[in-house]
Amino acid sequence: MDSQRRHPKVFSCEFFPPNTDEGMLKLFAAREALMQMQPAFFSVTYGAGGSTRERTLQAIQTIQAHSGVDAAPHLTCVASTRAGTREILAGYRAQGIHRIVALRGDLPSGTREFGELRYANELVAFIRAETGDHFHIEVAAYPECHPQAPNTERDLLHFKHKVEAGANGAITQYFYNSDAYFRFADDCARLGIDLPIVPGIMPITNFTQLARFSDSCGAEIPRWIRKRLEGFGDDRDAIRAFGLDVVTDLCRRLLEGGAPGLHFYTMNQAGPTLAICERLGLTAPSNE
Repeated sequence: MDSQRRHPKVFSCEFFPPNTDEGMLKLFAAREALMQMQPAFFSVTYGAGGSTRERTLQAIQTIQAHSGVDAAPHLTCVASTRAGTREILAGYRAQGIHRIVALRGDLPSGTREFGELRYANELVAFIRAETGDHFHIEVAAYPECHPQAPNTERDLLHFKHKVEAGANGAITQYFYNSDAYFRFADDCARLGIDLPIVPGIMPITNFTQLARFSDSCGAEIPRWIRKRLEGFGDDRDAIRAFGLDVVTDLCRRLLEGGAPGLHFYTMNQAGPTLAICERLGLTAPSNE
């Protein structure tokens, strides 16, 4: 973990683009509340095959214009073309965007063609070739191994390819086992990978939803946590209180162990993330 300690700590939050105007207003309210944690940037996800492109752009434009904090759109390459990606990059440059989260992405339902850029390392290399050093590029990392990787060594090599293509930093899939992150960071250092690898943090507020997400993305919920959450049944207050304790402790161990910041998957809600940050002493004093 010594390689990670050298990097300055960066805190950030992720949103998804809502389907409705009401949802967009709630996103903007959450963004305003999350300013208390003085984030370095807000990222906004991008649907499979660019299916949320316009809503992602709307959210990015508003964040960039009104929050004073960098906005970082996600950009996926699956089912895309070089010409289409070039157009998107030009649009982001025109909007004054300087950060991008570059991902492979998932194939849209019913689509079989992967497109001209099949993997995230190809997307990173394309962004660099087209725009030089204009963008700070974040890529994904998987401390518990990508669900489609045959083994951890192959997964590490895939990650190294993204770094070598020109990535500036990485954000991990969420996890609840700090040892998995520390081992991953040490393995990266062994391969000569030297860039900030920021842990992705998912607050626990809804066990059914969390279990569904985790099953689909390969994130492990440790058995003791799963059993406790199952035991609470429909008691949402108990789930939230337990989740707050568990995730705050996880974050504290990560930061004390040298992690270069935290990236919160907010699910467009400010409350759970702010509660964690307040316990960690990461929120700014209120002006009221």
